[in-house]
Amino acid sequence: MNRLAAVAAAVTLVAGCSSGGAQQSAAPSSSAAQNAQNAQKVALTYWNWVPGMDKVVAVWNTAHPDIQVTSSTQAGGDDSATKFLTAAKAGNPPDLVQAEYQALPSFVAAEAVADIKTAADPVKAQFSEGIWGLVTLGTDAVYGIPQDSGPMLLYYREDLFKKYGIAVPKTWQEYADAARAVHAKDSKVYLGTFSSKDPGSFAGLAQQAGGQWWSISGEAWKVAINDEPSKKLADYWGGLVKEGVIDNMPYFTPEWNKALNDGKLLTWPSAIWAPGPLSTNAPKAKGKWAIAQLPQWNAGENFSGFWGGSAVSVSAGSKNKEAAAKFATWLNSDPEALALLVKEGSVYPAATKGADLLSEPPAYFSNIPDFWKQAAGFGAGARGFTFGPNVNVAYNAFKDAFDKAALNKTSFSGALQSVQDATVADMTKSGFKLAQ
Repeated sequence: MNRLAAVAAAVTLVAGCSSGGAQQSAAPSSSAAQNAQNAQKVALTYWNWVPGMDKVVAVWNTAHPDIQVTSSTQAGGDDSATKFLTAAKAGNPPDLVQAEYQALPSFVAAEAVADIKTAADPVKAQFSEGIWGLVTLGTDAVYGIPQDSGPMLLYYREDLFKKYGIAVPKTWQEYADAARAVHAKDSKVYLGTFSSKDPGSFAGLAQQAGGQWWSISGEAWKVAINDEPSKKLADYWGGLVKEGVIDNMPYFTPEWNKALNDGKLLTWPSAIWAPGPLSTNAPKAKGKWAIAQLPQWNAGENFSGFWGGSAVSVSAGSKNKEAAAKFATWLNSDPEALALLVKEGSVYPAATKGADLLSEPPAYFSNIPDFWKQAAGFGAGARGFTFGPNVNVAYNAFKDAFDKAALNKTSFSGALQSVQDATVADMTKSGFKLAQ
């Protein structure tokens, strides 16, 4: 069986009685009418971890009495993905599932999600090419409707840039020069840090550099985690760590929090959701951070990458795929639904018109009234990327290899080769066909 494709089952249309059906000599009784109405109703279950989703679903249910959706809150992350795959294999999956972009290929490989291209095509134009590519895996199929995204940009301490007399870097070369200048002025201060614990961040920066870790060729997968753009990226950060002008403390640790709070780390190349962690981990620095485009590899370019985000997919095992696809499309493209996602779920919508709904800046960035407009502009150049069916294996291999490389200040491109080898070995063992 071709493990690349989702289940090629035809969409089952909901069968229901209508007033234009069989001739009747008398009007049906009230109980018969109620039975007919119940027969037409569709009940859908949606697994997700968006706060306040029950309130969003309630609006849909009020407007669509024939298609009723129940929101079921999940933990998110790897545990949620594993739970969904287990349910799909057992034959009792939910009708809809929130799928992180990096987990979606494993759902496709397991034939656990349906191709909803027919329902999705009318809203395709509402999403950037890069975002849309995350739900197609580079094929003609569509395995979900994008919900939120994590385009990357550069967060920096505006006050400390002025203190140390450095300009906002427009290229990665300028970033490296600024890192040297800052550390020379104060050996306890770093422009930034490399986190070996966050492969998602590295993957986003690899996307910006032009890397394409997985791709599909016919019925085979091609794995190129060690492609030239990604090796260039690895050598860049490895060189700065070895030189000692960039720290190597992981993100989201007590040490990282303290360095941010105390002004010992001046930048964070991160995603559009970063205001949340910054407000929690560096409260003393509120109003002191600013945002800019990610530094570019070549002056004048306008590229970014993605760190995080998810789509809404329809289970291959759903008995009501057409109704489920209708809800997924409404949820992520209808103006009312998008406004509710922003208000109730604090979601940064993947749909391009979603940014217009974010009028107030995050409280942490009250110093930037047009924060969302700027951020959307910086992230607009996010390049397309295809995740593979064993991202978890690649990410675990990344942590192991880059932990050692960062600690011992050895070759980062060598560590990347280890990730490539581990990923290919796992896919071969799992029976995937690999392109030469």
